[in-house]
Amino acid sequence: MEDTGPTNPPDGPEDLDQAAAVFAGVRPRLYGIAYRMLGSAVEAEDLVQDVWLRWQAYDRATVTDPAAFLATVTTRLAINALQSARARRETYVGPWLPEPVDTTADPHLGAERGEALGLAILLLLERLSPTERAAYVLREAFDYPYRRIADIVQVSEAGVRQLVSRARKHLASERRAPVTAANQRRLLTAFVAAARAGDLTGLEEILAADVISYSDGGGAVRASRIPVVGVDHVAKYLRAFADRFWIGVEVEDTTVNGQAAALLRRDGEVFAVLTVEVSEQGIDQVLWMMNPAKLTAVSAAA
Repeated sequence: MEDTGPTNPPDGPEDLDQAAAVFAGVRPRLYGIAYRMLGSAVEAEDLVQDVWLRWQAYDRATVTDPAAFLATVTTRLAINALQSARARRETYVGPWLPEPVDTTADPHLGAERGEALGLAILLLLERLSPTERAAYVLREAFDYPYRRIADIVQVSEAGVRQLVSRARKHLASERRAPVTAANQRRLLTAFVAAARAGDLTGLEEILAADVISYSDGGGAVRASRIPVVGVDHVAKYLRAFADRFWIGVEVEDTTVNGQAAALLRRDGEVFAVLTVEVSEQGIDQVLWMMNPAKLTAVSAAA
């Protein structure tokens, strides 16, 4: 699907400086596309670096719209990368969760909208085909016209409309209507307090009946290797390890992926990021990111 085209760049430091300036101007959008496609800050950074190297080597005199060109290259590389990533994730130890990113400085992460950024949404996007995901991300997060998306993903405009429509319907069928950001933060705070105290009744009051708790340890740290499902199981599971897990833990409020989250530190080091997905029924999902390799982005920001 990838087409890098001619590689015969004009020579001279002035031209390269101009190329760098153009790239820097659109880099936030490129990273925003790559991250939403891959759900990994590390992989997104690597992909954007690859785009920069290709931009350096390209015959830029043939490009009439650098922003459109660079977005196209980024999306096509992301589609290819996602296909490879999915094969690796099939052998991932335990539940796979998207890598959280700090969004305090950039709440929309390079997008005109904050869409397709929340961890629960990124988890749902994993169920779409790579091309379907690309069409949805470009349309919902970046408001690209259908015709331009068609050029990027090399599908007819009518086909793109179908891809986006299918993606919207799939996500709508899998997700309840979210609550306000204030309510999400309030329930996260209540959850941390109840989990820390091992308060079974308090947990049962705020968890939805069909709540699911996902723990991503990647096989590197101790974490549940299967999702814990249902209010009774999740509440009892949390109470069972409360007196061990929370010893010496400092909790810091933060914002990741555009929603309230808690950084959990022990001995000054971030060892987990915790967030919850909330609807009118209560907390629907509890997401524990504990894989050290996927805490780099938030640890550096913290």
